Formats: sequence, structure tokens, C-alpha cells
Amino acid sequence: METKKPISKQTYKFCFCCRRRFKLTVSEAPPEIKTLFQSYSDENEIMTASHLRNFLVEVQRLEKATEEEAQAIIDRHKHLSIFHRRGLNLDGFFKYLFSDDNPPLLPSLGVYHDMSLPLSHYFIYTGHNSYLTGNQLSSDCSDAPIINALERGVRVIELDIWPNASKDDVDVLHGGTLTSPVALIKCLRSIKDHAFLVSEYPVVITLEDHLTPDLQAKVAEMVTQTFGDILFAPTSESLKEFPSPESLKKRIIISTKPPKEYLEAKEEKEKEEESHKGKPPGDEEAWGKEVPSLRGGTITDYKNSGDDDVDDDEEDDDAEKSRQDVSAEYRSLIAIHAGKPKGGLEECLKVDPDKVRRLSLSELQLENAAITYGKEIVRFTQRNILRVYPKGTRITSSNYNPLIGWMHGAQMVAFNMQGYGRSLWLMQGMFKANGGCGYVKKPDFLLKTGPNNEVFDPKVQLPVKTTLKVTVYMGEGWYNDFKHTHFDQFSPPDFYARVGIAGVPGDTVMKKTKAVEDNWLPSWNEVFEYPLTVPELALLRIEVHEYDMSEKDDFGGQSCLPVWELSSGIRAVPLHSRKGDKYNHVRLLMRFEFI
Repeated sequence: METKKPISKQTYKFCFCCRRRFKLTVSEAPPEIKTLFQSYSDENEIMTASHLRNFLVEVQRLEKATEEEAQAIIDRHKHLSIFHRRGLNLDGFFKYLFSDDNPPLLPSLGVYHDMSLPLSHYFIYTGHNSYLTGNQLSSDCSDAPIINALERGVRVIELDIWPNASKDDVDVLHGGTLTSPVALIKCLRSIKDHAFLVSEYPVVITLEDHLTPDLQAKVAEMVTQTFGDILFAPTSESLKEFPSPESLKKRIIISTKPPKEYLEAKEEKEKEEESHKGKPPGDEEAWGKEVPSLRGGTITDYKNSGDDDVDDDEEDDDAEKSRQDVSAEYRSLIAIHAGKPKGGLEECLKVDPDKVRRLSLSELQLENAAITYGKEIVRFTQRNILRVYPKGTRITSSNYNPLIGWMHGAQMVAFNMQGYGRSLWLMQGMFKANGGCGYVKKPDFLLKTGPNNEVFDPKVQLPVKTTLKVTVYMGEGWYNDFKHTHFDQFSPPDFYARVGIAGVPGDTVMKKTKAVEDNWLPSWNEVFEYPLTVPELALLRIEVHEYDMSEKDDFGGQSCLPVWELSSGIRAVPLHSRKGDKYNHVRLLMRFEFI
């Protein structure tokens, strides 16, 4: 265990010449923890391995826990209870509960989903414009954000490929903007070097192609030479069913539209016009904006911002001829075909029993489509892949509510990974599931059909399936991880917690504890209950803020956890920064019960 700063007294300057002194409390077990300890200890107030095993089985719901495992816990914490080798005293028990030894998600679960099903059966950790270091208009393009994304477990990397300035090589950049380019070959090499450091499951590269046929042939050569045997090459031009993540371990997959003619001037003009269209809402702050609700509201029409599959409903004869003339090697690389068939949305969502494909829709296109075609989208995603991407006005690289995609079965909910904010916290929370491998099997109700070929209707209000009861006991660690004047110049912080659910509209809610004044070790001891109709898509949101009477409340940490993997019982929940990095010491002591 890391050494922490000693806590005794703390002095704050006040009104230039005055000083205020505050007594700093010592972390103490909440009353309920003391009561539980008394119930699971002997007459000498020692919790032996036998007692601890009973606690693990009955309170923590670890039905297979053994005395040997309980003794191992005692041994790891015996320095906290040095005179009680045969068991834990109250302080040792409390320190164990509040340690990394007692996480909210059991690491022993690992990758436990069935990974032998088609790719279309999984939510996949997906990036948007993965090469951008910042905003969508003027930031640098680099392989660094691609590496960062892969090291966080992202499995889908998007690259926009364009001719370089001399038209003899290929760059990656956001076309029609002021973003500076990065060479495609550099991005490909970085993907190869970092693809499987965190997860061995396949990486998909989605290409937004703006190349001439000769440069497409050059891309084919680059991709083939860079990836070699790890590149998945389909045996036929179109797949009848997608292969499984298990069969594609440590493989690279290419996904793009079959090539069509190069319309440089027209495309650059359209992308520039669309990229500058509108301004971001004033409340889209770096982290403060609340996740948008999915409970209806007016949805305005929106023309796409140049992402793949757009403005592609009609293709002229020249474009068709160009596709036929292009390098056969380039076409042979494409394992997941993208594109829209001719016609409207209804035609796009038709399921071909002999061929699977990928369709891309913007977040607003999906919202519009869901009004009328919710069930058709679910049916489409049972065999095909749907990719959802941010609207073009998100020039600050903000994100949207991912639940709009997941509740309709969309596998690739593409996010700007280079920023931070509440929507991105949800994305990170979802992909903590299944061992953090980047693939989460979709709930069965999104995959099955009924006796009359009916599918899940995202609009239907379902009955409550279970209720999650959450007790927020206390928090600690800010004193060790922050400067003592970080939250308040004149006194210790006034922390409060926000705890809630992100899920289908009927389950989504946020609740708040009281603020505990002038205390680095806030003790709330508050209980909340969350009725859940679709627990399979529910994420537990946890945030801590410091109340500020005169200014915006300060951020004190966050976590987002998949409800279906929550460990029952009393757990230590580590909190993370706005960017998703885990703090060294900041954590909450909480209890989770399904009732």
C-alpha cells in the first residue's frame, strides 16, 4: 500500500492577515461496517479466515470463496493488523474493504463472453477520426492519438486518406479543414505495433477513401506489406456472414466502400462547407455538459458532414466504371464492405440473406431513423454492422449519448477519443466489461427473433426487471492526490456525490447526496434505489464534486461501471480524472445490492 500524507491539522489563509485552522479527521469505518464486523468476528473482536469467508459468501455474494482465499486476504493486510496474524481487527477489515483488493468489477471474470459468434453480435469499441489530436478543424493529425486509443482497448480505428500535396503519396487528414497531415504509412505501422498490446481481439481499420485509382493501388501495397500475415483477406468479395472475434484474434481487418471515382474538387468543397456549418452549442463545455436525454424532443434535419457512406444514394456510370478500373488488389483488401444501396433509408435497412455489410449513419440520422424505423434498425443489426458517428457541428470533438446506438443494436458507436466528457465516460464504462477486450456481446434481446419474426422494439416501456440498491458510505484520497487549496483557498472541501444510471430512457436518472462541509474525508451514508427495466444496457454513473457557492462546482472524480458486471456487496470504487485516468488514492466506499 502506498504511503499517504499524514493528516492532523491544516491551516488556510483568510482575509490577508488571518489564518484558519481545521482539524483533519482520520478515516473511520462507517457504522454499518462496524456492525458487520461485530457480526463476523469472534468474542475477541478478531475476524478469522473462517469468519472472513462467511462474510465473502453472505455479504459479498462470492459463493465459491474458500478459507484459503480468505487467509490470503488476511496475509496481504496483516501489516495493518500486525498483532493479529490469525485474523483482522476492525481497522484491518476496514482497510481491506477500502483497498484495491476489493474492486467493484472482479478482474477474475476476464473475457467471459462467448467470442465465437459473428462480429455483428458485439458492441465494438470504436473511434472516430482517430488521427486527430484535438478539434476537428485545426488540430494536428498524428499517430499518437491512434496509439493512445489502442492502448485503452479501442478496436476500430478510422483513417481519412487523401493524396499528399504532390499527389504521389497518401496522407491522413480531415479533408477541407486546416488540420495538418500525417503520413498513412506512419499510422499503419503504429497500428501494427500497438494493436494487440491490450487486447488480442481484431482491430478494424475503417478507411474514408478520397484517392485516385493509382493511389488506391499504392495503399493496397502499403497495407499488404505492413501487416503481412496478420491482415485478414476474405476468400470472396462479399461475406454471407461475418467471422467471429475468436477466429480473428490478432488480425487486422479493412473496412471501406468499394472504390469509386475520385472527385477531388467537389468533395473538398462539400466537406469544407459542411465542416463549417453551424456553431457548437454554448453549453458544450469540456466536461460539464450533461449527457443528452433520449426521451424524445424535437429532432432537426441535418445534412451529413462528409463521413463515409454519405451522399452516395445515386452513383453515375462514370463512378461505376471507375470502380471496375481500380486496382483489384485494393478491392481484395476490403473484408467489411460499407456503403448505401440506392433508395431511401428503408432500402438501406433491408437485410440481404446472402450478403452482410456495414452502414454508417450520423447521430442525427439515427435519431431521425429511430422515430419510424426503430425495429427495422434492430433487425438490420442482427446480421449487419451499423456504425454511428458524431454530427459535423461537433468541431470541439465532443460526443453524443452512445445509448441511442446501443439500444438499437449498433455495433460501432464511433466516438472522438481524444477529448473527455460525460459521454466519453459512458463509452469507457461500457468497455470495462468483458475483461476490457473491446468487444461486448450484445444482450440476447437485441439478437433474437420471436415466433412471428418480431424483434425488440426500443420504444416499448418494459416492466422493471431488477432494482439496484446503492449505498454511498464515504470517500477518501483527495488530500493525497490534490493540493490542499485545489478546491477551496480558505477551507477544506465540501464534497457531494452524484450517482445514477445511464441506460434506456426509462432507466436513466441521476441522484445526489448532501454536501459534507469542510472535510477531506466525506461521510455521506446515503442509500439510493434504481429500478431497471433493461439492466443489460445500464451503466452506473458516479461523480464527486466540491460545492462552490460563488462559482461552478469543482470536479472531484468520476467512474462509470457496467451494471451487469457489478460485484454485489461492499466495494472500493476507484475514481478517475476527467480524461479517464485513475487517481492514485481517490475512491469511494459503496455497497451494491440487487433486490
